[in-house]
Amino acid sequence: MEMCGATALTWSHTISPSLHLPRPLPTREARTFKVFCVSDQDSKGNKMIISITGATGFIGKRLVQRLQADNHSVHVLTRSKSKAETIFPAKDFPGIKIAEEIEWKDSIQRSTGVVNLAGLPISTRWSPEIKKEIKQSRIRVTSKVVEFINSAPDDIRPKVFVSATAVGYYGSSETQVFDEQSPSGKDYLAEVCREWESTALKVNGDVRVALIRIGVVLGKDGGALAKMIPLFNLFAGGPLGSGKQWFSWIHLDDIVNLIYEALSNPSYKGVINGTAPNPVRLAELCEQLGHVLGRPSWLPVPDFALKAVLGEGATVVLDGQRVVPTQAKKLGFPFKYPYVKDALKAILS
Repeated sequence: MEMCGATALTWSHTISPSLHLPRPLPTREARTFKVFCVSDQDSKGNKMIISITGATGFIGKRLVQRLQADNHSVHVLTRSKSKAETIFPAKDFPGIKIAEEIEWKDSIQRSTGVVNLAGLPISTRWSPEIKKEIKQSRIRVTSKVVEFINSAPDDIRPKVFVSATAVGYYGSSETQVFDEQSPSGKDYLAEVCREWESTALKVNGDVRVALIRIGVVLGKDGGALAKMIPLFNLFAGGPLGSGKQWFSWIHLDDIVNLIYEALSNPSYKGVINGTAPNPVRLAELCEQLGHVLGRPSWLPVPDFALKAVLGEGATVVLDGQRVVPTQAKKLGFPFKYPYVKDALKAILS
């Protein structure tokens, strides 16, 4: 539920029911590409060149920092160069390329991989115009990125495309457990996620695609907690709404590490849920949050208070889904924060 661009949907995310996974490159062909083109820093320690949309958002900023710390080249694809230069000043981020829209094509076509995190935040009041822009902002950028990848000559085409989506794909339920094989829901956010994912899957069949259905992202200085804590403090730390709704969360470090692994590890492809292995009901989250903050947790934040702030957008808080990262666990992804108690302690202590 990150409340920014990618989080894909920022409270939630998603993908399409019938996935046609891209055909992997034959080993010999892949080796030829590496020899004659850019080297691809994967798990073997080679250097990657990564273009990122939504790089100035909550997840994107941390991903840029992680890639640069490991000496990879980063292209920040932005629609506001001045904003990007403020967030990534040259003195702190030497070597980063900030590319305005007119430069996206060239940046993408000379990259090892592309990460797509862009999209209008969903944690706001939903008017008909805002709902349209929530969907179109995701489809528009994803479509443009796919077009530039597909139009690239074979020798400079990125080999991996990691595109964010959201757990909103599954709809909401207090009883069901959703994994990557579960069908899509029928509500507005599920519709957004289906179209978002189907657009990403139009990429060239030789490109490895990983679709990360991101849950509620917890981290310092942004995301879900920045929205929740003021309401939490105002209403004596109680749960939001009934408290029975499921909260499928992930720590910021873990979602960044998952995206990083998807860029560098060829086993990561298709749909991967970007959630911690232990989702909780919202009442438990608030109890743990109250414990970490040293506050009681008893007076619920009423539905009307959330609706007054978020309007129809409150559904992303009042409705939830229990999503588990079956694929990430099969791949052996090492979650740094599998339990929300430890995640909150690390963030707020």
